[in-house]
Amino acid sequence: MSTMQKTWSPVDGSLYVERPYADQAAIAAATAKAAQAQREWKGATLAQRRDICRKMVDAFVAKREEIATELCWQMGRPIRYAAGEVGGFEERARFMIDVAEEALAPIELDEKPGFRRYIKREPVGVAFVIAPWNYPYLTAVNAIVPAILAGNAVLLKHSAQTPLCAERIDEAFREAGLPDGVFQYLHLNHADTEALIGSPDIHYVAFTGSVPGGAMVERAAAGRFIGVGLELGGKDPAYVRADADIDHAVETTIDGAFFNSGQSCCGIERIYVHESVYDAFVEKAVALVRSYRLGRSDDPNTTLGPLVRASAAEFVRGQVREAVEQGAVAHINPADFEMDKEGTPYLAPQVLTNVDHGMRVMTEESFGPVVGIQKVASDEEAVALMNDSEFGLTASIFTRDLDAGVALGEQVETGTFFINRCDYLDPALAWTGVKNSGRGCTLSKLGYESLTRPKSFHIKML
Repeated sequence: MSTMQKTWSPVDGSLYVERPYADQAAIAAATAKAAQAQREWKGATLAQRRDICRKMVDAFVAKREEIATELCWQMGRPIRYAAGEVGGFEERARFMIDVAEEALAPIELDEKPGFRRYIKREPVGVAFVIAPWNYPYLTAVNAIVPAILAGNAVLLKHSAQTPLCAERIDEAFREAGLPDGVFQYLHLNHADTEALIGSPDIHYVAFTGSVPGGAMVERAAAGRFIGVGLELGGKDPAYVRADADIDHAVETTIDGAFFNSGQSCCGIERIYVHESVYDAFVEKAVALVRSYRLGRSDDPNTTLGPLVRASAAEFVRGQVREAVEQGAVAHINPADFEMDKEGTPYLAPQVLTNVDHGMRVMTEESFGPVVGIQKVASDEEAVALMNDSEFGLTASIFTRDLDAGVALGEQVETGTFFINRCDYLDPALAWTGVKNSGRGCTLSKLGYESLTRPKSFHIKML
């Protein structure tokens, strides 16, 4: 097995980063340091923890341009959009800092003569965060900042595609004065990642990734009785009702489908449109997609970058070919996008109509720049199709009738329900999924619950 972790840039196929994998001695040293540091860190006041986390965010944001360039080259996001992730990191981190006092406050019970009773939130210990490449900072910050604010230590294992992200977060915490060992990162292979999950030194695992990856985490943690948070795949639907603002619905859903080249767990992957507005929606959607510019991520004019690797692009091509063979209509000619080439990560966007749930492209996660648009005759048909999925991360309905939209939203099996928007995480709301989209919760005040444990105090007055 190789001792080096190599990151090949999807921009031009070059070797962009090379790092040694942590060996067993380094892993053991890191876990021991984390355990010792956490015992001391939990004694810090919340005010001290918040101050350091605020300084970390300041240090991180100050490197916005360098971070954007690294993101562009590591995972292929167009440079014109890459710095946006720094803003999202800041928004989520600052919210979790601001809400920490309320979320972590002891619960005082009603007065009982002769007794004082309350419940405290105690840190769980050492949290192991396993983060993916597609939104490498946004996914990581969801667990890292609240874990540290709650008094835990954190070990971060980032994707082999985005190792510099782990190093940037570490750099920011060091500049902020976080005590040594409270936050550490490890470059790990799959076998050592799985072994570390099973280590008695780990007390919580936060994993973002694929369904098979989530299953691996659950197997590795089985019998340890520790918390596991899983943010897995999605096949997120949107429904455009007859009364929707069509221009807004097109602009929002198409951006939700194709931003980051469709490589988003909560991106729009299937759109259901009422038959009365279907033709107008499709015409406008196809025109918008044809306006995209597929190109190198370092070109400021590029609006659609490469997928993370050639195999990912080939997977999507296979879904599209199969759907067309089954009767789907492809509205985009790949020849109009000269960077589109088989055997490379560069893939033209695609809009498919005449689709149904007998096609993989409407049921299997694509994670690429393709969307199927299906005509429906009623709200009831739309909701049934939206729920006809193994996933349930987000779902969106576009309508001017907000009461009707909310009523439909109550019927949709999803973790987050949107009206007239999509593909966004409000840090004040719980981020969670149902079915194979995972379990557990990050963000919001509720996000602290999995990173702490309740400790009850029952005091009799003498």
